Amino acid sequence: MSGDADAVAELEAMWREAGRRVKRLTVSHAFHSPRMDAMLDEFAAVAAELTFQAPRIPVISNVTGRLADPEEIQTSGYWVRHVREAVRFADGVQCLHDRGVTTLLELGPDGVLTAMAQQSVDLLGVPVLRGDRDETEALFTALAAAYAHGTALNWAEVYATWGARTVELPTYSFQRERYWASGPSGPGDVAGAGLTATGHPLLGAEVSLASGAGVVLTGRLSVADQSWLADHAVHGQVVFPGTAFVELALRAGEQVGCGRLAELTLEAPLVLPGPGRGAVQVQVSVAGEVGAEDRTVEIHSRPDGAADSGWTRHAAGVLTHETALPEGAEALTWPPAQAESVTVEGLYEELAAAGLDYGPVFQGVRAAWRSGESVLAEVVLPGGEQAQAGSFGLHPALFDAALHALVVGGLFDDAAAVRLPFAWQGVSLYAAAATELRVRLTAVGPEAISLQGYDASGALVVSVDSLTLRSVSAQQLAAKADVDGLYGVECSGCGARER
Repeated sequence: MSGDADAVAELEAMWREAGRRVKRLTVSHAFHSPRMDAMLDEFAAVAAELTFQAPRIPVISNVTGRLADPEEIQTSGYWVRHVREAVRFADGVQCLHDRGVTTLLELGPDGVLTAMAQQSVDLLGVPVLRGDRDETEALFTALAAAYAHGTALNWAEVYATWGARTVELPTYSFQRERYWASGPSGPGDVAGAGLTATGHPLLGAEVSLASGAGVVLTGRLSVADQSWLADHAVHGQVVFPGTAFVELALRAGEQVGCGRLAELTLEAPLVLPGPGRGAVQVQVSVAGEVGAEDRTVEIHSRPDGAADSGWTRHAAGVLTHETALPEGAEALTWPPAQAESVTVEGLYEELAAAGLDYGPVFQGVRAAWRSGESVLAEVVLPGGEQAQAGSFGLHPALFDAALHALVVGGLFDDAAAVRLPFAWQGVSLYAAAATELRVRLTAVGPEAISLQGYDASGALVVSVDSLTLRSVSAQQLAAKADVDGLYGVECSGCGARER
C-alpha cells in the first residue's frame, strides 16, 4: 500500500508542477482502477440479470468521451468497462461543447462536476442542488441562471407545483426609449455645408455644380447605418448589390430630369467593411449640360476617413429622358397561364452553398413558374423592411430578389455559378415604393435576360431591356476587399505611401 501512496503522491506532484489543480476524492473504493479487478466477474454476473432499455435522450459516454451507441450501453459488458476504465469526463464535456452545448445542469448533490466542466471548456455550468443551501432556493437559482443565458424554460410546468400561472406584463410602465449621443450617423444639417438634403436612405446630400454642367450626390455606406446591406454576402464578403447601383443612378437621373437609365456597366464590386470596421463614402456624379438628351453618370467610392486615398470607380453609364409606358405593358396574366410551377423550397440554401449567402431581407422569392424561355416569379420585400420602401424608387433588396428565380428557372446551363449583375440596358421605373412584384425574366442571350416587374394590379413597375450577368469568384472579391481596405503601408522618412 505504501507503494501505491508513493505513486499517488508522485502523480499529484507532477500535475501540480504542470499548473493543474489536484484534489483527492473521498470515495469508498478505488473505482476506475486496477483495484476493481477482483469484483468485475461478480459485477458482470449481476449486471447480466438486468434488463436494459434504450435511452430516450442522447447520452455522452464516460467510457469513450463521445456520443454513446444506444445498442452498446444496453449490454452488461459496457457497464463492466464503466467500473474499471478511466473516466473520459473532459472528453465528454468537449464533445458537448463541439455540438453547440453552452449550458450544463448538474443533477447531483453538489457542484463538483460543474466546477470541473467549466475548467475544461468555456460554457455555463449550473448545479441544481448545493449542500449548503435550501433545495428550493438552489433549484430556482439554477433555473434563473440557465434562463438568463438563453435557455428556454417551460414556466407553466415550473409553476404547476404551486398552482401558479403566468400573466403578460403591462406595457406602459415598462416601455423605455433610449437616446444616445453617439450612434448611426445620418446626413445631419447638410444645408450648413452648402448642400441640399436628398431624403434618400443611401444618398444624404446633393450639390449642383456652379458651371451648370453637372450634379454630385453623396452618401455614406456602412452595415451599421444600413443594416440590411449585411444580408447581401457573396463568398463571405458583404457586397453592395448591383440593383443598389441602379437605384443610385436612377435617383441621380431624377435629380436632373433624366429618369431612364439607358446603360450602366458595373466595373468593380464595392465590398463593404464588416460590422465595426468602418464605412465607405460614395459619390454619384452626373455630367452634361442642363437639357441635354443624354447625361453620363459615374459612381465612385473610397474608405470613410481616408481623405488622402484615391476614389474607385464602380459603375459608369448613360441617363436619358424618360420614355412612355410601353404598349401592352399591362398584359401580364396572373397566375401565369400554361406555365409550369417550379419549387422554390431550398432555393436560398442552394444559393448559400454556391457562395451567395442572402440574409432575411433578400430572401424574397415566394413562388416561381417556367414558361418557354421565361421564368415568372412572385417576390416580396420582408415586412420589417417595407417601411423603408417609400424612401427608394425601388428597394434594392426587392429588385435583387427578382433575379433569384433564375436559379430555379434554369435559364442558364451552369445554374451553380455565382453570377452578379454586370451590364444594364434600358432600365425604366414607372412606379415607386413597391413592396412586392410579379416578375417575368426572359433569356435574351447566353448570360443576358430581360425583366419586367408588375404590381398586384398588373401595372408595370419596372422594366429592363437587357441585363448581362457575369460569374465572380471568391478570389476576385478578396482581392478587391484588400485593395479597398482601410489600412495602408507607409514608408517612414521617404514620404511615400503605398495602398
